[in-house]
Amino acid sequence: MARYTGPKSKIARKFGEPIFGTDKAFEKKNYPPGAHGANKRRRKASEYGIQLKEKQKVKYTYGMLEKQFRNLFEKASRSKGVTGEVLLQLLESRLDNVVYRLGISPTRDGARQLVSHRHITVNGNVVNIPSYSLNPGDLVGVREKSKSLIVITDSLESNRAGASSWIEWDGAEMTGKFLNRPEREEIPENIKEQLIVELYSK
Repeated sequence: MARYTGPKSKIARKFGEPIFGTDKAFEKKNYPPGAHGANKRRRKASEYGIQLKEKQKVKYTYGMLEKQFRNLFEKASRSKGVTGEVLLQLLESRLDNVVYRLGISPTRDGARQLVSHRHITVNGNVVNIPSYSLNPGDLVGVREKSKSLIVITDSLESNRAGASSWIEWDGAEMTGKFLNRPEREEIPENIKEQLIVELYSK
Protein backbone atom coordinates (compact mmCIF):
# COMPACT_ATOMS: atom_id res chain seq x y z
CA MET A 1 0.00 0.00 0.00
CA ALA A 2 1.64 3.23 -1.19
CA ARG A 3 1.61 6.19 1.18
CA TYR A 4 3.83 9.05 2.33
CA THR A 5 6.43 7.95 4.89
CA GLY A 6 8.76 10.97 4.94
CA PRO A 7 9.33 13.65 7.61
CA LYS A 8 5.98 14.91 8.92
CA SER A 9 7.04 18.00 10.86
CA LYS A 10 8.66 19.41 7.73
CA ILE A 11 5.42 18.93 5.78
CA ALA A 12 3.34 20.47 8.58
CA ARG A 13 5.65 23.52 8.62
CA LYS A 14 5.27 23.85 4.85
CA PHE A 15 1.50 24.25 5.26
CA GLY A 16 1.70 26.25 8.47
CA GLU A 17 -0.53 23.97 10.52
CA PRO A 18 -0.17 20.61 12.37
CA ILE A 19 -2.00 18.51 9.78
CA PHE A 20 -0.71 15.23 11.24
CA GLY A 21 -1.89 16.02 14.78
CA THR A 22 -0.03 17.25 17.87
CA ASP A 23 3.56 17.98 16.91
CA LYS A 24 6.12 19.42 19.35
CA ALA A 25 8.64 20.04 16.57
CA PHE A 26 6.05 22.07 14.64
CA GLU A 27 5.19 24.10 17.73
CA LYS A 28 8.88 24.88 18.25
CA LYS A 29 9.50 25.85 14.62
CA ASN A 30 6.21 27.30 13.40
CA TYR A 31 7.65 28.70 10.16
CA PRO A 32 8.36 27.24 6.69
CA PRO A 33 11.28 24.79 6.35
CA GLY A 34 14.45 25.73 4.52
CA ALA A 35 18.02 26.88 5.07
CA HIS A 36 17.03 30.40 6.10
CA GLY A 37 13.92 29.45 8.04
CA ALA A 38 11.68 32.28 9.14
CA ASN A 39 13.95 34.97 7.65
CA LYS A 40 13.76 33.82 4.05
CA ARG A 41 11.91 36.15 1.73
CA ARG A 42 9.26 34.25 -0.17
CA ARG A 43 7.68 35.26 -3.43
CA LYS A 44 3.94 35.79 -3.52
CA ALA A 45 2.31 32.51 -4.60
CA SER A 46 0.42 32.41 -7.89
CA GLU A 47 -3.23 31.42 -8.07
CA TYR A 48 -2.17 27.98 -9.34
CA GLY A 49 0.38 27.67 -6.54
CA ILE A 50 -2.26 28.42 -3.89
CA GLN A 51 -4.64 25.85 -5.38
CA LEU A 52 -1.90 23.21 -5.66
CA LYS A 53 -0.81 23.80 -2.06
CA GLU A 54 -4.38 23.28 -0.82
CA LYS A 55 -4.69 20.01 -2.74
CA GLN A 56 -1.35 18.80 -1.38
CA LYS A 57 -2.43 19.68 2.17
CA VAL A 58 -5.60 17.59 1.86
CA LYS A 59 -3.69 14.66 0.36
CA TYR A 60 -1.22 14.64 3.25
CA THR A 61 -3.97 15.14 5.84
CA TYR A 62 -5.90 12.07 4.69
CA GLY A 63 -2.83 10.04 3.68
CA MET A 64 -3.46 9.66 -0.04
CA LEU A 65 -1.32 9.71 -3.16
CA GLU A 66 -2.20 11.56 -6.36
CA LYS A 67 -3.87 8.84 -8.43
CA GLN A 68 -6.13 7.73 -5.59
CA PHE A 69 -7.03 11.33 -4.75
CA ARG A 70 -7.78 12.16 -8.40
CA ASN A 71 -10.07 9.13 -8.69
CA LEU A 72 -11.94 10.24 -5.57
CA PHE A 73 -12.32 13.76 -6.98
CA GLU A 74 -13.74 12.37 -10.22
CA LYS A 75 -16.21 10.31 -8.23
CA ALA A 76 -17.24 13.45 -6.33
CA SER A 77 -17.66 15.42 -9.55
CA ARG A 78 -20.04 12.76 -10.90
CA SER A 79 -22.14 12.80 -7.74
CA LYS A 80 -25.07 15.07 -6.93
CA GLY A 81 -24.31 18.08 -4.77
CA VAL A 82 -21.46 20.57 -4.47
CA THR A 83 -18.30 18.82 -5.73
CA GLY A 84 -15.96 20.18 -3.05
CA GLU A 85 -18.28 19.25 -0.20
CA VAL A 86 -18.94 15.80 -1.67
CA LEU A 87 -15.17 15.26 -1.94
CA LEU A 88 -14.73 15.98 1.78
CA GLN A 89 -17.66 13.70 2.62
CA LEU A 90 -16.05 10.87 0.64
CA LEU A 91 -12.76 11.45 2.45
CA GLU A 92 -14.51 11.39 5.82
CA SER A 93 -16.33 8.16 4.84
CA ARG A 94 -13.07 6.24 4.42
CA LEU A 95 -12.65 3.43 6.94
CA ASP A 96 -9.26 4.63 8.21
CA ASN A 97 -10.65 8.12 8.83
CA VAL A 98 -13.69 6.81 10.73
CA VAL A 99 -11.44 4.61 12.89
CA TYR A 100 -9.50 7.79 13.70
CA ARG A 101 -12.66 9.82 14.35
CA LEU A 102 -13.98 7.13 16.69
CA GLY A 103 -10.85 7.46 18.81
CA ILE A 104 -9.66 3.89 18.18
CA SER A 105 -6.38 5.43 17.03
CA PRO A 106 -4.93 8.86 17.88
CA THR A 107 -3.77 9.46 14.29
CA ARG A 108 -4.94 8.62 10.77
CA ASP A 109 -1.62 6.87 10.10
CA GLY A 110 -2.22 4.67 13.13
CA ALA A 111 -5.78 4.00 12.03
CA ARG A 112 -4.56 2.99 8.58
CA GLN A 113 -2.15 0.53 10.16
CA LEU A 114 -4.83 -0.98 12.40
CA VAL A 115 -7.06 -1.55 9.37
CA SER A 116 -4.22 -3.01 7.26
CA HIS A 117 -3.25 -5.39 10.08
CA ARG A 118 -6.80 -6.75 10.27
CA HIS A 119 -7.75 -5.36 13.68
CA ILE A 120 -10.93 -3.64 12.44
CA THR A 121 -14.30 -5.04 11.38
CA VAL A 122 -17.18 -3.59 9.38
CA ASN A 123 -20.59 -5.11 10.13
CA GLY A 124 -18.85 -8.01 11.88
CA ASN A 125 -16.46 -8.83 9.03
CA VAL A 126 -12.73 -8.05 9.04
CA VAL A 127 -11.87 -5.38 6.45
CA ASN A 128 -8.20 -4.60 5.76
CA ILE A 129 -8.67 -1.89 3.10
CA PRO A 130 -8.09 1.60 4.60
CA SER A 131 -9.86 3.31 1.68
CA TYR A 132 -13.01 1.19 2.12
CA SER A 133 -15.98 3.55 1.80
CA LEU A 134 -18.58 3.28 4.55
CA ASN A 135 -22.32 3.66 4.07
CA PRO A 136 -24.74 5.16 6.61
CA GLY A 137 -25.66 2.51 9.17
CA ASP A 138 -22.39 0.56 8.91
CA LEU A 139 -20.93 -0.68 12.20
CA VAL A 140 -17.18 -0.29 12.69
CA GLY A 141 -15.68 -2.33 15.49
CA VAL A 142 -12.48 -3.69 16.97
CA ARG A 143 -11.85 -7.36 16.26
CA GLU A 144 -12.39 -9.50 19.38
CA LYS A 145 -8.75 -10.62 19.49
CA SER A 146 -7.56 -7.02 19.25
CA LYS A 147 -9.67 -5.38 21.99
CA SER A 148 -6.85 -5.64 24.53
CA LEU A 149 -4.19 -4.04 22.32
CA ILE A 150 -2.47 -1.29 24.32
CA VAL A 151 -2.41 1.11 21.36
CA ILE A 152 -6.21 0.85 21.10
CA THR A 153 -7.05 0.95 24.83
CA ASP A 154 -4.70 3.91 25.40
CA SER A 155 -6.29 5.83 22.55
CA LEU A 156 -9.83 5.17 23.75
CA GLU A 157 -8.93 6.18 27.31
CA SER A 158 -7.99 9.63 26.01
CA ASN A 159 -11.77 10.14 25.67
CA ARG A 160 -11.71 11.24 22.03
CA ALA A 161 -14.42 8.74 21.09
CA GLY A 162 -17.72 10.18 19.98
CA ALA A 163 -16.23 13.60 19.24
CA SER A 164 -17.87 13.71 15.79
CA SER A 165 -21.61 14.17 15.40
CA TRP A 166 -21.96 11.82 12.44
CA ILE A 167 -20.68 8.77 14.33
CA GLU A 168 -21.87 7.01 17.47
CA TRP A 169 -19.62 5.05 19.85
CA ASP A 170 -20.53 2.14 22.12
CA GLY A 171 -17.66 1.80 24.59
CA ALA A 172 -18.90 -1.48 26.07
CA GLU A 173 -18.93 -3.24 22.68
CA MET A 174 -16.04 -1.18 21.24
CA THR A 175 -18.19 -0.53 18.21
CA GLY A 176 -19.00 2.67 16.36
CA LYS A 177 -21.90 3.39 14.02
CA PHE A 178 -21.41 5.52 10.92
CA LEU A 179 -24.67 7.48 11.07
CA ASN A 180 -24.36 9.60 7.95
CA ARG A 181 -21.95 11.54 5.79
CA PRO A 182 -21.10 14.77 7.60
CA GLU A 183 -22.26 18.20 6.51
CA ARG A 184 -19.47 20.62 5.59
CA GLU A 185 -19.74 22.58 8.85
CA GLU A 186 -19.29 19.36 10.85
CA ILE A 187 -15.85 18.68 9.35
CA PRO A 188 -13.26 20.46 11.54
CA GLU A 189 -10.29 20.42 9.15
CA ASN A 190 -9.15 23.80 7.83
CA ILE A 191 -9.68 23.06 4.13
CA LYS A 192 -10.66 25.38 1.28
CA GLU A 193 -12.15 22.70 -0.97
CA GLN A 194 -13.21 25.17 -3.67
CA LEU A 195 -9.53 25.76 -4.50
CA ILE A 196 -9.16 22.04 -5.27
CA VAL A 197 -12.23 22.10 -7.52
CA GLU A 198 -10.80 25.10 -9.38
CA LEU A 199 -7.42 23.35 -9.78
CA TYR A 200 -8.90 20.19 -11.31
CA SER A 201 -11.28 22.21 -13.48
CA LYS A 202 -8.45 23.79 -15.49
